[in-house]
This record gives sequence, C-alpha cells and structure tokens, in this order.
Amino acid sequence: MKWLMLVVLLMPGLAWAGEAKPLAEDPVAEARLKHLAVELRCLVCQNQTLADSNAPLAEDLRREVREMIAKNMSDQEIIDFLVQRYGDFVLYRPPVKATTTLLWIGPFLLLVGGGIALVLVLRRRGQAMTDTPVTDEEHRRVEQLLSQGERRS
Repeated sequence: MKWLMLVVLLMPGLAWAGEAKPLAEDPVAEARLKHLAVELRCLVCQNQTLADSNAPLAEDLRREVREMIAKNMSDQEIIDFLVQRYGDFVLYRPPVKATTTLLWIGPFLLLVGGGIALVLVLRRRGQAMTDTPVTDEEHRRVEQLLSQGERRS
C-alpha cells in the first residue's frame, strides 16, 4: 500500500513538462538557426526539413549548426560545410547541376510518359471496339423479352 501511495504521489512530477528551451541564447542566432534549419534536410527522415524533424540525428545537426553560428560562420559557410560533409542531399532544395538533373526533370518526364501511355491505351481501346450489327433474329428476341416484361408489370 505504501508503494502505491508513493507512485501516486510521484506521478504528477513525472508528467510535468518543463518550458521549451530557446534554440539559442541570442535572438539573432536563433533566427539564423531557424532560417538554416528550414533550408536543410534531415538526413534520416522522409522529406522533412531539419526544423521539422525530431530524429536524434536532426538534433545533432541543429546543435552543430548552432555551434557554427557561435563561431561566427556565415550562412553560406555553414551550408558549404554541410554539403561538403553530407553531399547535396542535405539541401532541401538542391542546386540544378549534372548530378541532380534527374531529380529536377524526373517528375516532368514521368508526367509526360504517363500522358503518352494514357493516349496509347485509349487509342488501342478505341480501335478494339467495333460496331457489331444486330441480326433480325436478335431484334425479334429483344422485342419478345420486352413484351413479356410489360405483361408481367
């Protein structure tokens, strides 16, 4: 019973959440960090910026960027360092160059390819459909079925 009371008394302390710590002590450095975190990609998340990610690696990268800001590195120097270390993938909007060309034109190629495939399928389907003439026997049979249906109603 004493253990239960102890657990009940400690639960509010465990549930208490502290106030969020600022990203940096200096508001200017914090603004720079926020700006850079939006421009950089989390290396382990699916299409999330460094600002959006809660992954441990993203926290490490934010800490590293914060340290570089504290060393008075410019935004471009920080970005260049991270690109050198992790490649263009770290950039949320990678530059257009030979190694990223497919990344930029790939969606348009897929869209054009899908449109061409759709046109080809619709043309084949249209050619496959032919008008089949209805014989006199089939006309008589339809009329007979319709007249039977009217009598039942």
